[in-house]
This record gives sequence, C-alpha cells and structure tokens, in this order.
Amino acid sequence: MASSVEYKLGPHTFPRGWFVVAESSELDKGAMAVRFWGRDLALYRGESGRPVMLDAYCKHMGTHLTASDSAMIVVNGHQIEGDSIRCPYHGWRYNAAGDVDDIPYFEGPCPKSASIRSYPVVDNMGCIMAWFDEDGAEPDYAVPSLPEWNDPQWIHWQLDHLGELDVHPQEILDNMSDIRHLGPTHGAPAEYFENEAKDHLYIQRQGGPMQLYGGVMLFTSTWYTGPGILLSKQVFGDALQYEFIANTPVDDGVSKCWHGCLVKASSTEITEEDREMARQSQAGALGAFATDFQIWRNKKPALTIMQLKTDGPFRIGRKWYSQFYAARENVGAIQAEVNGSHLVKGVATPEEANHAIDDGLPF
Repeated sequence: MASSVEYKLGPHTFPRGWFVVAESSELDKGAMAVRFWGRDLALYRGESGRPVMLDAYCKHMGTHLTASDSAMIVVNGHQIEGDSIRCPYHGWRYNAAGDVDDIPYFEGPCPKSASIRSYPVVDNMGCIMAWFDEDGAEPDYAVPSLPEWNDPQWIHWQLDHLGELDVHPQEILDNMSDIRHLGPTHGAPAEYFENEAKDHLYIQRQGGPMQLYGGVMLFTSTWYTGPGILLSKQVFGDALQYEFIANTPVDDGVSKCWHGCLVKASSTEITEEDREMARQSQAGALGAFATDFQIWRNKKPALTIMQLKTDGPFRIGRKWYSQFYAARENVGAIQAEVNGSHLVKGVATPEEANHAIDDGLPF
C-alpha cells in the first residue's frame, strides 16, 4: 500500500470528482454509516427520496448520526424528518445542508458553530454518487450517465460489491493505458489501441479476440469521467453491453470498488431468459475484472514504471489523473499538456481498424 504523496500526485491527499458511495437500494433499508476519503460519513435518504450525506459526528457531543440502530428515536422511526436527521443521542436535528435547525429542549437560536459539512449527492443509475473536493468546492463537471439506463430494452445492473482493496486508485487507473496486460491477464490481446485525454475524460479505444468469448472480436470504447467512475461500451458478435466499474478512496491507499453491466435485451418485453443472460454477461465481465483484482492484491506499488517505448502511454495517464489532486489553478495547464490522442508504437490505430462504436458516447 502506498500513499498519494509517494505517487507525487499533488498537494491533495484525495482526488476531487464524482464517486460511488453506495448502491441506491441500500438506502431503502435505512441510514448508513460509511467511510470514504479518510473521514466518517452519515448517509441517508430523506422523506422526499433525496439522498443526503453529511460528516458523521454531531458537534454537541461527537455522536455518530447514523451508526446507532438501537436508540429509541431510530427504533420508533422518528430519526428522519423530511430531509433532516436527528442525532440519536440528544435529538439535535441536522438539515440536508448540515445546519442544526432544531434542539428539542432549547428555544434559543441554534448555534451556527454546530454545522457540519454536507456533500453534493445524487441518485444515479442505481448508485448513490457523491461529489468530493478537499477544498469543499461545488462540482465542476456533470455526473456521468447513460441514456440507455432509461430505455426499457436495457436490463439494469445489480452491483457487485467488491469490497476494499489495499491499493491506491492510481494503480487501478493505470489499466486504462496498459495495452500490454490485455493478452497475458485477460486473454484479449489488443490488435489496435488508443488513449485520448479530453479534459476530465480519459478514453481508451481498443479491440481484439477475447478468449473467454471463444475468440470472438471484442470492441470497446471505455472512458473515465473523472477519477472514480468508468463506463465501457462493449460490442462482441451480436451482443452489446456497458460495463461499469467504480473505485472510491476509503483511506489514503485503500479503495472500495463496485462492478456492474447494463445489457441490451432482444426486445422491450424483457423475459426471465433475458435477465438470466444479463446475469451471465455480468458474471463473465466480473470474471475478467477479477483477474486484475488478484494481481493488484499481490503486487508492490508501482511508484515509478520502467516504461518501454512499446508500452502504453502510462506517463500521459498518470499526468491526466494528477489533475484531480492538483490545485484548481493548475488544472488547465495539466489538461493542455495531455489533451489529445496518444498511440502505441507498432500498434494499429482505431481509424485503421475501422473502430466505429463511439456513436452516442460523450466524446
């Protein structure tokens, strides 16, 4: 396990961006105590249906707002009022902005110093996604989404919860530039390959025969929207799906990951056979991703890469990733340095391979 300082990423310990913090359905079961970005957090769904995430601890006496399930205010179903939450110890009420707006036994104005941090949170594609910025600034790009999610012909993923991994997310992001692991690790050597950096997007276009699919050609356009959320359009034979991979820092050098697949059915009348096909597709994709997990669990941190001229563009990928740790005034210079197309020596380009699956994608 290595830290952000050791990777020389920038002044911030954690990257800014949109991140998954829970599956949407988890909040249907009640408030959650979660930990990300080196801090404890309170996550709940208000009565309006709105998800809310606050720093975890009440300023009164340091009580975790959502870690108790035995306090009577929780047992009696009185903890959530509108989109506000009451502390399970003394009933102080925090609104969705993180301000105390009611103390049951006090009639004076509520102390402003009792406020805690509230985070931008959205319910999106079956996930609770939160914006994190160490400086507390508002989002500077939109949350990633797929129009297919709202198309009745597409079968929604049920996320695979992959747990915590003692690896810095830098090592996860390296996969985007790593053409040469596709054959040995995944049995899918790339016949063509390209990375493109486009501000907060990092894109990979590639294609090659996939051993797990019997040698059928797999074509993918994959992109990170910021540092934590990957989507990948995948075409093989007559099949079309989107793979989803999310990584969120828990602590410095520790990541939590999720996985899913959005699969197109044969018609809008989705059958149980279609759903079983989607489950198998997601399981197959997870099996491929799991090989990366096993390698990450059993490798030393690659603080520097002994890069060959015929490797993928690791330096570009790492420089692109560093923008999310940089001071905001330096982000534009980093983007200007890396924006554009980056090829691999001796490997065909997407244009040469007639890669034509980018229609409808956000780049």
